[in-house]
Amino acid sequence: MIRHLQIQGLAARRGERTLFSGFNLGLATGEAAALTGANGVGKTTLLRIVAGLVQPDAGLVTFTSSEGALDAAEARAGACHLLGHQDGLKGARLAEEELEFQVRWTGGTAKSARAAAERLGLTRLLRLPVRVLSAGQRRRLALARLLASPRQLWLLDEPLSPLDAASRSLFGEVMAEHLAGGGLILAAVHDPLPVTAREARLGA
Repeated sequence: MIRHLQIQGLAARRGERTLFSGFNLGLATGEAAALTGANGVGKTTLLRIVAGLVQPDAGLVTFTSSEGALDAAEARAGACHLLGHQDGLKGARLAEEELEFQVRWTGGTAKSARAAAERLGLTRLLRLPVRVLSAGQRRRLALARLLASPRQLWLLDEPLSPLDAASRSLFGEVMAEHLAGGGLILAAVHDPLPVTAREARLGA
């Protein structure tokens, strides 16, 4: 169980350009942090580094439990969800099929997928092809994976951007419940998160 995420001296480049350097952040269970900054400053890259998909040019990302340091690969594989700016959904599949595929892949069940769909108001949309869903509906479908296959650390890239006010409020409730249950959230945002969160600004 992750008790703490520690980012120390992180640096990343894109080509010859430094995106950020010397970035530090500590995040404990029950806490959320909002990554802010202008477009292109490296918020998505930072999330991908924490998820283990990109190697930093400098710095460390470590995960600890109540018993000490965790193996980073194991912590990422079993306790992290990365939700990118692009939803990564297959348009030709039915929404129900796509959700169940993603949920099973990340350790959930068909039952938990249906429960998550109901919580996020997706039940009546499940028999529709993903390609006919609106941007907000697709986003809620992607977000359902967070509920259906619970993992402790949520790495979210602009999670609220296509959502209407009602959906933002609903997902705010979901985020608050996740934090209350000992979860951690690191989110790249332009708009404020609907939960209490520390700001971590890139490019300041």
